[in-house]
Amino acid sequence: MAVTLELIQQLRERTGLGMMDCKKALTETNGDIEKAIEILRKKGSLVAEKRSGNKTSQGIIHSYIHSGSQVGVLLEINCETDFVARNDAIKELAQNLCMQIAALKPTCISKEEVDTDKLEKEKDVHREILKKEGKPANMIENIVEGKLKKFYAEHCLLNQAFIKDEKKTIEDIVKEVIAKVGENIKINKFSRFEIGQ
Repeated sequence: MAVTLELIQQLRERTGLGMMDCKKALTETNGDIEKAIEILRKKGSLVAEKRSGNKTSQGIIHSYIHSGSQVGVLLEINCETDFVARNDAIKELAQNLCMQIAALKPTCISKEEVDTDKLEKEKDVHREILKKEGKPANMIENIVEGKLKKFYAEHCLLNQAFIKDEKKTIEDIVKEVIAKVGENIKINKFSRFEIGQ
């Protein structure tokens, strides 16, 4: 299949990546947009991995007030340079993250931040429930691990399914923006405010 300008434009609209990256991915996949998207996602993960050790001393603080003025979010995102901090891709990411936080109420950024005592209590509760249900002892730990994945997906921002595209996690979205801007990006902290909470 020939790689047309229209096909390249479609891929650009779906990924937000540059024309040459889109053309190369489409050429590699003989014009298959879905396969091209997968190639670009893998490339984004590689870029993110390479840049993950880079210092992030610049960034932005973004605020979001949900309609009705009952919920608000303050978010700090860091990147490597002030030039990228002013980039529209970072601002869009910040807005999407704030909407995510407002809607799904994560309690931390990553699973490394989950309180170990809280995690152990969560495991113990599930073990007790599974024992009472009569599950075999050799299966209990595997089931508990599955329950923990669900726990992380509810409580950890990076593990949550993106509200605008549930096939992707927030971590996937951040990696896509890292690939787009070519710099390391870190979500440093957030605060969620809700009337009456």
